[in-house]
Amino acid sequence: MALEVPDVGYKATLGEAVRRAARLFGDRDFIVMPDRRMTFADAEHRSRELAKTFLGAGLGKGSRIGVFFTYGPEFVVAWLAALRIGALVMPFSTIYKPAELRKVLRIGDVHTLIAPPALLGHDVAEFLEEAIPGLAGQAAPGPYFLTDMPYLRDVWIAGAVDRAWATPVDLSGTSSVTPVSDELVAALEAEVVPADLAQVVYTSGSSALPKGVVHSHSSIVRTTAAFGDLSQAATPDGKPRVLCGFPFFWIGGTLVLGGALHSGLTMLCLERFEAEAALDLVEKERATSVAAWPSLIQSMRSHPTYAGRDLSSCPMLIGGPSDIALVDSPVPGIPGHRGMSETVGNWNGVERKVVDPDVGEALPDMEEGELLIRGYGLMQGYYKREREEVFDADGWFHTGDRVFIYQNRPYFKGRYYEMIKSRGANVSPREVELLLESLPGVAHALVMGFPHPTMEEEVTAVVVPVPGYQLDLKALETQARAELSSFKVPTRWEVIEQESDIPWLGSGKPDKLKLRGILLESMAAAELRR
Repeated sequence: MALEVPDVGYKATLGEAVRRAARLFGDRDFIVMPDRRMTFADAEHRSRELAKTFLGAGLGKGSRIGVFFTYGPEFVVAWLAALRIGALVMPFSTIYKPAELRKVLRIGDVHTLIAPPALLGHDVAEFLEEAIPGLAGQAAPGPYFLTDMPYLRDVWIAGAVDRAWATPVDLSGTSSVTPVSDELVAALEAEVVPADLAQVVYTSGSSALPKGVVHSHSSIVRTTAAFGDLSQAATPDGKPRVLCGFPFFWIGGTLVLGGALHSGLTMLCLERFEAEAALDLVEKERATSVAAWPSLIQSMRSHPTYAGRDLSSCPMLIGGPSDIALVDSPVPGIPGHRGMSETVGNWNGVERKVVDPDVGEALPDMEEGELLIRGYGLMQGYYKREREEVFDADGWFHTGDRVFIYQNRPYFKGRYYEMIKSRGANVSPREVELLLESLPGVAHALVMGFPHPTMEEEVTAVVVPVPGYQLDLKALETQARAELSSFKVPTRWEVIEQESDIPWLGSGKPDKLKLRGILLESMAAAELRR
């Protein structure tokens, strides 16, 4: 029986969500950083003014707008402005290397990219010139016509920039330079509907190409409303203040942002997560909870200054497990599945069942099989993929996750397919393998995920050296870090000296399943010897 689509009490678009938030929570802080803050009323005003600038530049419903900011008011203003005019927003990871950004800009058919002048201490203009072939040679702002980036027409920089190709833009809400009126913005927003596509979140694809998860306004608003309601109900004064350790450009950030717009919760953020700075912010702003991966929570608890802090406002930092997904697990050590990009990082609005992956028959509770999901909280599909490639004839999405279900909650055991799920992000083994095999001295690289207590899975590389070559694993890691986002870089390395020691299939491909078993046995034996 299909899930009933809930009524959130307003039109389920993100434009309506921010207008409603400004009415209900106007003077309440929306985003708080160590050096600046923004209220809900500020967010509505500033995003409306930027929406006018977008419209004046000819952007509108369906326009592909790339957003390249880290945590903070600037991301939120750009994100909301694009959503309010019905554009399809593509947030990009700020830990991308230039080659990775180049890939998603082209795959996403991005028309306009908006970015800051500096990001985490790096010059963004210089980064973009490396990422976008031909950009440095442009003598004026867009429109560009670049063969290697055929849809890209302009790059906007939110601040001072000395490049001729850049279009400067103001995100402060004080200097709109277009003739677009508030009335026109309102009329246009009225034409944005819950079914309109809102956002594409890029994750690693199983074929080494980034995979774009497409969500509508409805799926984001309806599923994140429950997160906001729960946060509000769990706070004595009904005004939750949540330290957000999930990047805004990934689905965890979308989950908290949507919850904030619905409930008025305040998001406490750092441009780069550091345990001491996070503890400072929690203590100063009296955070009531933390939304972050267990490894980040544990790093706060183990910081030398932790014991002397007044963290009484945030019970989850004081006691109990750092990983709440392990609470009440029917099998000790097996975490509840935390959600995925395809479900806006939670399980609201998603039917779920477990099937035998070989025969497709549904399995009872506590029996392990593949997780299938469908419902209003599920993505609309993958960008540039036909529906039939993504969903089966009955509308189910086959996740490839190996789980069991207990009391309607899936518990994560691993993956049937090769994709690695590490710290909330998908990692394509083949993408990492191709990079490692391009490095001097590496004859073969096999990448897989192994269970890890805080990361779900640990990216593990098995490398075989060219005969006669002595591999320097530290050097390999340094080279990998220069080309890949940090979450893709292996944190465990194994060396197999001879190619003949790798188990091979009759097809000539390495037998990763058998190799995994060998390595698991070796790891278990090493643990026993400790």
